[in-house]
Amino acid sequence: MSPGSKNKSFPDEQRRLSGRRQHLLLRARMVQAIRLFFVNRGYLEVETPQLIPSPVPETHIDAICAGDLYLQTSPEICMKRLLSAGYPKMFQISKCFRRGERGTLHLPEFTLLEWYQTGTDYNGLMKECERLFIWVSRSLEMGENIRYRDMDIILKPPWERITVSDAFARYTSFTLEKAVEKGCFDDVMVGDIEPHLGINRPTFLYDYPASLAALARLKPENPEFAERFEIYIGGLELANGFSELTDPEEQRARFERDQHQRQNSGRQVYPMPERFLNSLEHMPETAGIALGVDRLAMIFTNSSRIDYVVSFTPEES
Repeated sequence: MSPGSKNKSFPDEQRRLSGRRQHLLLRARMVQAIRLFFVNRGYLEVETPQLIPSPVPETHIDAICAGDLYLQTSPEICMKRLLSAGYPKMFQISKCFRRGERGTLHLPEFTLLEWYQTGTDYNGLMKECERLFIWVSRSLEMGENIRYRDMDIILKPPWERITVSDAFARYTSFTLEKAVEKGCFDDVMVGDIEPHLGINRPTFLYDYPASLAALARLKPENPEFAERFEIYIGGLELANGFSELTDPEEQRARFERDQHQRQNSGRQVYPMPERFLNSLEHMPETAGIALGVDRLAMIFTNSSRIDYVVSFTPEES
């Protein structure tokens, strides 16, 4: 590029970056409110490595290689090792990385809020989520009612709760079992179910099929389902939480199944995360969740694209 063409394009870039100023200011206040919420409730803020020897072998999430290591897809397995070592409540706001994820709602480099609490399950975690969202909204001087994409969203609890089975029965012509059997669960979710979730108030979509819960505990009274939920506001998925599986043998069997599926689909097979598996037998009853900070910023800034709530997109860095 010649010096003249570079100078000509520079004002356009400046205008684009300047145009995000208000959103980035609100995002910064949002992150500060999140941090204060957890500190006030006795959670320890931790930092774990972003370069790890082995990511979780999830079937549809690809890690980014960095030499002999991998950039974390989430801080999950390192944080759970801390839980197993006796840390009862912790949170982290960290950068995470996933190969091939780019779209209006996705970035290959994004920010996650992840937190864990021992002595509770996914029901207790849902209540903590309601408290967090109310705290953040009030901290941003938005009260309990927000506006997102022409929808008035009431954040005041209780939020809507609907099982995955009931959502399929209510919004699709598929049964949940048929969708899982035919391998079209994700397509039906995105096309038929998600647009109906969190329209007037946030929705907890809960009790996922056991085959779709790589690290979640199965329901004791009905092991066909796992104690897992996702949060939706205005049709946008924000978080994935669950009661944690603490059985190392069952977890290893699930990882081996997922590695086999990755191999059959032509994806890279990662080393087994042995240190994590060895620590599981010491982990107490725990619930944990990963919440997309970028997407939460989209909600509170009423943005339609994730590009509008980050300083730089991959194309601009």
